[in-house]
Amino acid sequence: MKNTFKFIFAFIAFTGFWSCEDEENFKILDPVGDFAILTPDTGTTIVLDPNLGTNPSITLSWNAADYGTPTQVQYEVEFAAAGTEFENPIIAASTNSTNITWNVLEFNGAVLGAGLTPFTQEGLDIRVRATTGTTGTQERFTNVITILVTSFSTDLPQLAVPGNHQGWNPPTAPRIAASAFGQTDYEGYMWLDGGYKFLAPDAGGAFNWGNTDWGDDGSFSGILVENDETDCQATPGYYRVQANTTTLTYTTTVTVWGIIGAATPGGWDNSTALTYNPTSKMWEGIVTLTAGEFKFRANNAWTLNFGGPAEAMGYDGPNLSVDVGGSYLVKLDLTNPRQYTYTLTPQ
Repeated sequence: MKNTFKFIFAFIAFTGFWSCEDEENFKILDPVGDFAILTPDTGTTIVLDPNLGTNPSITLSWNAADYGTPTQVQYEVEFAAAGTEFENPIIAASTNSTNITWNVLEFNGAVLGAGLTPFTQEGLDIRVRATTGTTGTQERFTNVITILVTSFSTDLPQLAVPGNHQGWNPPTAPRIAASAFGQTDYEGYMWLDGGYKFLAPDAGGAFNWGNTDWGDDGSFSGILVENDETDCQATPGYYRVQANTTTLTYTTTVTVWGIIGAATPGGWDNSTALTYNPTSKMWEGIVTLTAGEFKFRANNAWTLNFGGPAEAMGYDGPNLSVDVGGSYLVKLDLTNPRQYTYTLTPQ
């Protein structure tokens, strides 16, 4: 019996010692000092310029988080639209340093990700989160600063054109695009075959029924309405589609495309016809070209014609050119609204 009690006592003493050691090893660190953002100041105003994309835009710095003992500290910079209480913050940076600098493009992307509206001065809330060790525990937050940012977007506003031509499915419908952000003069090219409508994106950029949409007022004279609308109508064909959601008007122009110029079989007098490919949704053809200049035009007329630059053709633009004569597969791609391109592939 004595030996049994001795064993139990020894076991309790050992486990008590082990528990103390364990508690010491996993001691909660006590934060000390002031963990706060140093720069920039609340109220700082920043206007982002897309022409200065790689230039520095802003440097954020803060005091190191002091946990009272040497330990690895990880920092995450959180952005949120002002007044949202960081309900849906984004992590704009992660670092072991106590400062970070974003260039214009990086900062603009983070600001848009936080939900700010391009080309509008809006508030951005910023804070820094600190954690310790490799497991990211014992989080601390700095104070929150609010700066005023005017961001930008290089994406053109778009409308979807769902209809009979593609099964009335908005997410996969062809698009028309405005000439610039804030403009409502939409344009694009597509095959139409019967009824169709115009549909705006929701706040997240998705195209689905239930969003704002427009149809014909019933007169079929190019007037759009939001309520009590009738499906717009088109006979089968490939159209230039234009719509303006400010003037509430729309137009469609049927087009057949070809290539023309000194480099083409018809010279500058007659277009060499291309054929619409419903699979690729491009105008295509194998054409024998000579070294020289050319353009693309619709309906064997100059009302609608595309010239350079080659990477983003424009209406009535400068002549395009081919350096080496030969047989080419010509493809005219009008599927991306207002970003029209072509390819010449030797055969």
